[in-house]
Amino acid sequence: MLFNSFVFVLFFITVFIVYWSFYKHIKIQNIFLLTASYFFYGWWDWRFLSLIAFSTLVDYSMGLAMTRKKNGRKIYLLISIIVNLGLLGFFKYFNFFIDSWIGLWNSFGYNIGESTLKIILPVGISFYTFQTMSYTIDIYRGKLSPTKNLVDFALYVSFFPQLVAGPIERASHLLPQIQKNRNWDHTLFKEGLLQMLVGFFRKVVIADSIGSLIDGTWNNPELHNASTIAFAVALYSFQIYFDFSGYSDIAIGTAKLIGFEFKQNFNLPYFSTSITEFWRRWHISLSSWLKDYLYIPLGGNRKGRTKQYRNLFITMLLGGLWHGSSWNFVLWGGIHGMLLGIEKKFKLAADRYSVFKNIFIFLLVSIIWVFFRAQTAQDAAEILRKLFSGPYLKLYMGNITIFINTLLMLTVALLIDAFLFFKNVSLESLGSKIGGASYKILFTFIFMCLLLFYSDANNFIYFQF
Repeated sequence: MLFNSFVFVLFFITVFIVYWSFYKHIKIQNIFLLTASYFFYGWWDWRFLSLIAFSTLVDYSMGLAMTRKKNGRKIYLLISIIVNLGLLGFFKYFNFFIDSWIGLWNSFGYNIGESTLKIILPVGISFYTFQTMSYTIDIYRGKLSPTKNLVDFALYVSFFPQLVAGPIERASHLLPQIQKNRNWDHTLFKEGLLQMLVGFFRKVVIADSIGSLIDGTWNNPELHNASTIAFAVALYSFQIYFDFSGYSDIAIGTAKLIGFEFKQNFNLPYFSTSITEFWRRWHISLSSWLKDYLYIPLGGNRKGRTKQYRNLFITMLLGGLWHGSSWNFVLWGGIHGMLLGIEKKFKLAADRYSVFKNIFIFLLVSIIWVFFRAQTAQDAAEILRKLFSGPYLKLYMGNITIFINTLLMLTVALLIDAFLFFKNVSLESLGSKIGGASYKILFTFIFMCLLLFYSDANNFIYFQF
């Protein structure tokens, strides 16, 4: 079920009314939310509910076993990790590795036929497997006590606002909220409603409009000149940001409307003045997960500079692979890992804001996004060749009305971000920070924009991961 669909609107209104009608009946609320979450995911393909249920049962059991049987704790942790990574590896990377293996042999002149087995990627599997793994790892480390309530744990794994594309919530943060009574909070409601609406604005009005302008260029780069390529590269940076941050905003806002608070997932990343700062602001729940459960276990910065650079590179390389089963993603992650190492080596990460460094980092990140967005390595090479060789001729703008409207709405969105950045206000708290009149004006403006631009035809970009 897509957030930007009319079906979701009806679904959430129903959930909201029924959920709050059981006010102060936490067990009934949790059972209802678990049922609603499974219905939400099953709307896409009910067969894959078995994967969530299986992963839930395994990690619930392993968490309890690690507490009851002290001697076998490492074995139980390994079972959890193997099961989760096994599911993720099979469904997400089976085709990738088989095709890569065939391509390798074909490059040596051995004619190996193509694989006929194609595995369907379950939506959200990259997110909920990481979430359940963090639960068992934290129990093993002694940072978390396992829950004995299967319904509570199952709800933690499958909670519908963040089930499909995050944020990746830690059990230490979300489970206590599931286990206690949620009281109606008018301030939380105001914040959630505005953030949810801003999320729809970012996705439907900004990201989808940009996509309609530039998708043709990205899909057929050989047909376009350097100016149009440069335009598409710059705008894609905004498309993926507003698409993914929009999803996170809707998820966080939706959760607030039913009494839950998620961690911030995006913090104005395009105001960064270094790659290090960019990754502190971009997809924060994934960045922190990779740091705590991959970078630090590899050794972090504890074993000298050289090994720190190695650990950064490996972490980002695997982070790139996490995003998708393509060598383009691996290359994208590897470049970021290399740049993070260079910043550490030469101490380039800036502490103070500089507009010139900000522009440079935005341009650098935009160029690296080429590997993320391009359909193939050949397309990425063609885009970069044209981008750096020119000549820069007339810009193809497509439909002029869509072009003007998109740039106008993008300007509005960037002004909102600039206000948040320079006023040091988070979008999560904006609803309670601005006055009643300002709240109503902003709310009405965004709502009217949604009525004009609304379409439920486009998936969120991160659904493919």
